[in-house]
Amino acid sequence: MEYILKNGVVFDPKNDIDGEQMDIFIKDNVIVDKVSSKAKKLDVSGKLVMPGGVDLHSHIAGPKLSIGRLYRPEDIRKGIKPASKNDISGFEAGFSLPTCPTIGYRYTKMGYTTVTEAAVPPLEAKHAHEEINSIPNLDIPTLTLFGNNWFMLKYVKEKRFDDLKVFISKWLKLAKGYGIKIVNPCGSEAWGWGKNVDGLDDPEPHWGVTGREVIQALTEVNEKLGLPHSVHVHTNDLGHPGNYATTLETFDCVKHIKKNENVDRNQIMHCTHVQFHAYKGTSWRDVSSGASELIDYINKNDHLTCDVGQITFDETTTMTADAPMEYDLFRLTGLKWANKDIEVETASGLIPSIYSSHAPVSVLQWAVGLEFFMGVKDPWKIVLTTDSPNGGPFIRYPRIISWLMSQEKLQDMLDNEVHNWATNRTDLGTYDREYSWNEIATITRAGPAKILGLTDRGHLGVGAKADVSVYDIDVDKFDCTLKSNSETLENKLLNSKYTIKDGEILVKDGNIVKLVNSNHIWCNVLGLENEEKVLIDRIKPEFNKYYTIKYENYGVNDHYIQPDTRMDVNYGGEL
Repeated sequence: MEYILKNGVVFDPKNDIDGEQMDIFIKDNVIVDKVSSKAKKLDVSGKLVMPGGVDLHSHIAGPKLSIGRLYRPEDIRKGIKPASKNDISGFEAGFSLPTCPTIGYRYTKMGYTTVTEAAVPPLEAKHAHEEINSIPNLDIPTLTLFGNNWFMLKYVKEKRFDDLKVFISKWLKLAKGYGIKIVNPCGSEAWGWGKNVDGLDDPEPHWGVTGREVIQALTEVNEKLGLPHSVHVHTNDLGHPGNYATTLETFDCVKHIKKNENVDRNQIMHCTHVQFHAYKGTSWRDVSSGASELIDYINKNDHLTCDVGQITFDETTTMTADAPMEYDLFRLTGLKWANKDIEVETASGLIPSIYSSHAPVSVLQWAVGLEFFMGVKDPWKIVLTTDSPNGGPFIRYPRIISWLMSQEKLQDMLDNEVHNWATNRTDLGTYDREYSWNEIATITRAGPAKILGLTDRGHLGVGAKADVSVYDIDVDKFDCTLKSNSETLENKLLNSKYTIKDGEILVKDGNIVKLVNSNHIWCNVLGLENEEKVLIDRIKPEFNKYYTIKYENYGVNDHYIQPDTRMDVNYGGEL
């Protein structure tokens, strides 16, 4: 297969291409510098051309979603859409909790080709990978939950860091995981005893280990192993007034750790959905934004990156491995609540959430997220997410982009649509920044790919994966800064003109024309096999004592992950 995308207006931040009208050449599944005379020409003259979208934090597969679909049937009914005769996909269903096929359809139509499932407990990894097999058209790395794992806590308590390193290496193989995820470190372990932790230095009740110790130990291990992505951290105290201080401490607690020089990323920590971790105050009565202090830290330091977790004013579903936080929400709102505890590994909770533009707290959260977008100077340090579905479903990314590109639209919302807490309790009204297409390409493509350590995507250089998005937007004629164009812009970004993945056209003129199996992306650390065998022999008796299944039935078998996109990493970081 050979294609020429003719005369598109290309935004490729990694290669310093900022709105240049040019041709893109595709042969088989990669970008090349020339093709044969037999190549098929696709005329995209003047249209917006970017690399395929990369979402580094979403919730699309695993036990939380299955539970959510069962206890929120009203959500499934919201998103029903029959298949059209021009579209080979099936019907769609679900809004914040779409069915597995629907997830693939909607991301593909938006021009996304890579989506990270951000929280998979090892015990439920088979479930997650089975659901990935029902999601079409995406490359999907999975992040494995370690922040409350019993063995991890034991090794941190006993300062057995070499054993911890080997344990993480082996457990990523068992779960077929891509990287280390930390959620409310020590909080979910405390939840097993009916408690939570308060801040970074509050010890959990069994091992006496603190969140600070966990984050530092796992960051050290991550860099020693040379994993392509840094630790991915959901800090303590999510959603609590005053939590910005804990977030600031978390940012700083790994600053001294040396980055592995063999990995192609700048950060040693990625802090996720920072909007939920950026509140001042002592209660919801006196709460205000704490974003300015966090933004200042991000601007002055290069060892961390973040994504936002933007609120979108929808009725959605919150779901997280931070089970005690979800219980707090239940007590606060009285809405229906579900809980999912996972043996000596983690615990998660779910609850509906209604974000209203007239509700003071919702509006404060909305404004705090936009403060990060406006205040973080380097777009390579910040990523567009909604923590889908927690802040809102991923199909709202185009709407957020319309806010970021039009100060007129944003100011109209502040003046006429949202509660005055947005201006009275945050600094959002003081910004006049408008994002360019180059910056949008950075926060949705180039930046997340680099942060994840996926060097083969997020750009359109020769040798890159042929993942390309084309939108029916005449870049030189369409004015994104006008409020009157915001709805049109959103619709154009929801329905790409072309989505090309691995050199195959999956979407044409907003319709899905091809379905392919999603790829499971995971990391296989080489060089510690002997140490892993010794550790497992030692662990098995404990494992079989505390788990309800045997070790032999625990890991993800190869038949769960077809097609398999394994990334071999030599111990120390060489791919």
